[in-house]
Order: sequence, then C-alpha cells, then structure tokens
Amino acid sequence: MSFWKRAFYVKNVPNGERVVRVLAASALVGYALGWLAAPWSFVVAGSAAGFALTGLVGFCPACALVGRRLRAPQ
Repeated sequence: MSFWKRAFYVKNVPNGERVVRVLAASALVGYALGWLAAPWSFVVAGSAAGFALTGLVGFCPACALVGRRLRAPQ
C-alpha cells in the first residue's frame, strides 16, 4: 500500500478522541488569542489548529510514528 493511501485512508484516532481533540484545540485557540502576548499567541494558536486538524481528519502523524492503529471492529 502506498504512503498516500495509508496517510489519508487509514484512521488511527478513535471517534471519541477526535471530538475531544477538536473541542480542546478550539478552546486553546480562544485562550491563546485572548490572553497571551502577541508572538506566543500565534505560536500556540497555530499548534492548536494543527491539533484540531488531526481530530478533523482522523489521522495523527505522531501516533502513526509510534505505531498506533485502531482495532478492527469485531
């Protein structure tokens, strides 16, 4: 299987965790832009947006790097 098929078709983040990632990242973006100083607010908001993207897509490259896979439904 090619890299692109594995990267975009194989999910390695379960649905419950995906919801938590999106909610936590959106809260962190709001906190960063509202309370942190200018250079750090953009850094934290950008990393939180990347965290939310992994929740929306369902694939986390860091989880794939350590070999995390979802169990097949039984």
